[in-house]
Amino acid sequence: MTHLDDIDSRLLAALQKDAHLTAQELGEILNLSPSQAGRRRQRLEQDGYIERYSARLNAPRLGLAIQAFVQVEMATHQPDQARALARLVETRPEIISAWTLTGEADYLLRIFCTDLPALNHLLHEVLLPHPAVSRVRSQIVMDQFKADAPLPT
Repeated sequence: MTHLDDIDSRLLAALQKDAHLTAQELGEILNLSPSQAGRRRQRLEQDGYIERYSARLNAPRLGLAIQAFVQVEMATHQPDQARALARLVETRPEIISAWTLTGEADYLLRIFCTDLPALNHLLHEVLLPHPAVSRVRSQIVMDQFKADAPLPT
């Protein structure tokens, strides 16, 4: 794995703001030639610093009016039940990310739904009936005053 220098850090910061930057544009930002900037980007991709490129979509424009964070407490920690719940979480498109936690809750899920009935269905008809789940606690996002920010570089 390559050590990141200041130029690498600046390149990563620039790409997090705009992944469409060309080698020419990156070179101008970093005071490098386009070929040097392109080679650095390629090395950072190959070394795993850049996992992928994606577009940030506007959830309300897509009809996803409800964002919620849901804490899930497990009824059992048997490996087969935990794997079954993980498979369920992976198959639900409304659940856009999931984390394993310390503390009371075992998992934290970030969810986007079209409306409250859709969230209610997901919680009461999908998650709670799962044999590994003992409890869910949901917090509905009222406003996101800071968008998902780039990682510090």
